[in-house]
Amino acid sequence: MNYVLEMNNLTKRALVFAGTTEGNEITDYLSRNGIHVTVSVATEYGKTTIRENEKITVDSIRGVETMTEEMKKYDVVVDATHPYAIRKSSHIKEACENSKSVLIRIIRPDSSNVDRLITVPDTKSAAEYLIDTKGNVLVTTGSNELAEFTSIPGYKDRIFARVLSLPSVSEKCANLGFEGKNLICMRGPFSENFNYALLKEIDAKYLVTKDSGTAGGFDEKILAAARAGVIPIVIGRPQEDGGVTIDEAKKILSKLFSLEEPIIKRNFTIVGIGSGKIEGMTSEVRNAVANSDLVIGAARMLDSIELENKDTLTEYHPDKIVEYLNKNPIYQNITVMMSGDTGYYSGTKGLLAILDNEKYNVKVLPGISSVSYFFSKINKSWDDAHLTSAHGRDCNLVGLAKRHKKLFTLLDKENTVNRMCIDLIEYGLENVTVTVGQDFGTPNEKIFIGSPKELLNEKFGTLCVALIENLEASNVNPIGISDEAFIRGSAPMTKSEVRSLSVAKLKLEDTSIVYDVGAGTGSVSIEMALVAVSGHVYAIEKDEETSSLIDLNCKRFGTPNVTIINGLAPEAFSELPAPTHAFIGGSSGNLESIIKLLLNKNPNIRIVITSVTIETMSEAARCMKVLNITEEETICVNISKARIAGDYHLMTAQNPVYITVCRGNSV
Repeated sequence: MNYVLEMNNLTKRALVFAGTTEGNEITDYLSRNGIHVTVSVATEYGKTTIRENEKITVDSIRGVETMTEEMKKYDVVVDATHPYAIRKSSHIKEACENSKSVLIRIIRPDSSNVDRLITVPDTKSAAEYLIDTKGNVLVTTGSNELAEFTSIPGYKDRIFARVLSLPSVSEKCANLGFEGKNLICMRGPFSENFNYALLKEIDAKYLVTKDSGTAGGFDEKILAAARAGVIPIVIGRPQEDGGVTIDEAKKILSKLFSLEEPIIKRNFTIVGIGSGKIEGMTSEVRNAVANSDLVIGAARMLDSIELENKDTLTEYHPDKIVEYLNKNPIYQNITVMMSGDTGYYSGTKGLLAILDNEKYNVKVLPGISSVSYFFSKINKSWDDAHLTSAHGRDCNLVGLAKRHKKLFTLLDKENTVNRMCIDLIEYGLENVTVTVGQDFGTPNEKIFIGSPKELLNEKFGTLCVALIENLEASNVNPIGISDEAFIRGSAPMTKSEVRSLSVAKLKLEDTSIVYDVGAGTGSVSIEMALVAVSGHVYAIEKDEETSSLIDLNCKRFGTPNVTIINGLAPEAFSELPAPTHAFIGGSSGNLESIIKLLLNKNPNIRIVITSVTIETMSEAARCMKVLNITEEETICVNISKARIAGDYHLMTAQNPVYITVCRGNSV
């Protein structure tokens, strides 16, 4: 079809034959850009979908001769009628030829390839097919051809007709015998969930629909049918003689009327492919892939589904995906495949963060997660399991396993099953039960179960998940470990009561990054590590012999999220990652330089300083003033403990300890 893109004496007027979503959209586009639009609709209902204003006039232009005369008043004619309105379209085309008018025919892209549907050429064939079947039928083809279904025995009970909510339509249906609960008068298109609920409500076994494309809600009807176990009977779309998509029509009109070039958004769908087996992918996901111009994913994902005649990109880094799309604007419908579910430790989050919503219509479709797949394989529930991931990220599996009776985790090549089992044994969890699933959706799929020691003898695939079951796990607040529980030697140690209060004042979170400056035996480090179980503690201690005690105590209390740094602060922690919190129990006279470096790393850091001498407390106060940091409070803790003397308890006082709480001020 040829279009005249340069015209003299433009009237800035367009005639749009509408009654569809596309017709409404093109009318809105033209009117917003200052073009006077006359919208011709075929029904009274069509008039209700268009709101008239100074730029929009609604009319009903019928007959080839009338159309021919009317078209002479306009610069362009747009045929945006329904794909099945073949007779109407032929009349519009004939009138345009008679009036020598520029015609743009908008067509809808073909719908997805869908499994388990029956295609028939026309409504009569659909009715004939249903004669020899049993069960209720939802018919969504409209009222004009509803008479065909009266040939079905018992149609008044079996057939449920969904039609427009107009008095004339409901009267027409009633005259055919469709009324009461078998007549559903509503305006579409409808969501998948609504279609599903309706199919279940009427106990439908069949759905009759036309292939009206995405804009007509076809995909939502087919997806709902698949969920409900209903067989779709699809009336094939008439063959159209050329045409353009709505986005292409906008571009043509923008050139014709010298309008600002429209921003045509590209369709960007992120899909979860579950375990990778085609049988485990949802119909929504398969449809999205089928409708794509370009499919993106890791090599194993692209190999998991039939992609004949599809362009592909083997990539999973978000920035590289966007960079490729910027360089290749020819792709309009893009699908990115993610393993498992899009919402569970998926690359979806990173991709969504950098997508420009001005350029893309973004849609996310979930998949069957490795969690639900794995637990179904081992016949266990996961509503009482703690979920985490050691796939491409640091994760304190030992600490989490000590807190949770059921711990599920993703693993990768770095965090292998063997490494996990060694850590469990080394940190005192050798009696837990570990269940491992490997390479889901591949021929190497397998489930292992045993103790950490037993699983050390096995060889595993590259993609694994694991369930750690620890019946002795406890999520009780870990603060308040007795002094006697630590291996102490001759090293100094912050006493239990002071330690508990100091850790509480730090207000740690699960993911906090903490420095323990002057760690001694590591008692404070360990209590902080037990609180910040998904974070990390750096124990800085200048004495090598004392540092060895920290390691022994970490093994005893199961805190692999403690890293021992042997050296003098602040130089010892200059290369460490920025902390969120710091505990200073010993400064060796370097308090000001220690606080300075902490503030350089994180201007908003929260710090707790303990002092056993007035001089150290005074130095802490001076540093806060000099360095302009906020003092929240300074408290003096006086503790006395009872000792038995015969039949009596005598209170023995310990040295008072000053606890200073302060925080950086980045403003």
